[in-house]
Amino acid sequence: MVNEKSYQQALNLLHEASTPFGFVAAVNEYDNYKRVWTRDGVITSIAALLSGDEQLIKTAQSTIDTLFNKQHASGFMPSNVSPADGAASYGGTSGRADNPSWAVIGLCTYTILTEDYSLWKKYQQQVEKCLAVMETWEFNGKHLIYVPQSGDWADEYIQHGYMLFDQLLRVWALRLTFRLTKKAVYSKKAQNITAAIIDNYWKTEQPKNAYAPNLLHQLTDASGDFWLMGFNPARIYAYFDLQANAFSLLLGIGNDQQNNILLKYLKDNYAENQSLIPSFAPTIEVHDADMNELKNNYAYSFRNLPNYFHNGGLWPVWNGWMAAALHLNGETDMALHLTMNIHAANQNENSFNECLHGLAKTPCGVEKCTWSAAGAIIAEQALTHPEFKNLFKA
Repeated sequence: MVNEKSYQQALNLLHEASTPFGFVAAVNEYDNYKRVWTRDGVITSIAALLSGDEQLIKTAQSTIDTLFNKQHASGFMPSNVSPADGAASYGGTSGRADNPSWAVIGLCTYTILTEDYSLWKKYQQQVEKCLAVMETWEFNGKHLIYVPQSGDWADEYIQHGYMLFDQLLRVWALRLTFRLTKKAVYSKKAQNITAAIIDNYWKTEQPKNAYAPNLLHQLTDASGDFWLMGFNPARIYAYFDLQANAFSLLLGIGNDQQNNILLKYLKDNYAENQSLIPSFAPTIEVHDADMNELKNNYAYSFRNLPNYFHNGGLWPVWNGWMAAALHLNGETDMALHLTMNIHAANQNENSFNECLHGLAKTPCGVEKCTWSAAGAIIAEQALTHPEFKNLFKA
């Protein structure tokens, strides 16, 4: 254990965030954080399952029940559910394209780690609906889903289109479903999506199977150090995406050469900053062209000033997944240091804040945020849990 005291405090926060309906996103009432969210709830549930804490595992079960019970008739999953009255929200200006994957991942992970098949048997039809609705979101049958702006976790950022992170979550959901069903259709679909990722999200001089003609010239502006964040008909997003690159490593998408290039980029970044890694980099500055789009995309108030929130902010939850990815790829020393940074971030003002300022390292989001605690637990458990690495295998 890197830090036993901080780890225990993270577990304590999960207990504090437990309700009969599942994990709420934050302990304190702020905007609509004190609700059971699909994305936050599943990530927190995975942390709970890995911890082995029986009471937290029961809350994970309740979380999955709450979410699947509120699945929309069309197959998509709620953004969040109110514990107070059971009211479900399916998104604001746009829906959440990552939630069907997260829901399936949560259910499968619960089943695999507990060996309790009751939920799995109960929600077979709902799983099929999740996978089917993502099939329709391809729009063209070419294996990549199209994500609307505000359609995944970074809901106040600039991205929309074929975002890599959402494709990777779908691959993971399909792999886990195949593991539990042994139905070849799920394995084959995961392989097809993986092939499309390999062909379109890593910079090469001559792409073999480019998704669209515009990529042939647009990829020249991409970095050769990491996986492409995403693209749409009008542009590519050349920013570094921590989440996508973490899951590319966890799921083993890249070959040895690509992994070595990415790992060097990550180690160089860490050596320079000795801190958590920003979710997106570089930061969009006030006079950058992308600020014109960024500054008008918010639900309650504008939070994406330079180095804040999604715009260069430091998120313990996503650094937890990256620490896990580093460990599984042989970079245990950096994984340990990053885990220490996660604990330090969570203890900053003892707030378990959702994010820190990218330069000042001061808390700049919602405090007592459940998935910040989950990030620390996932990072710690990845180092020792015997089943962790098996969750990602093809």
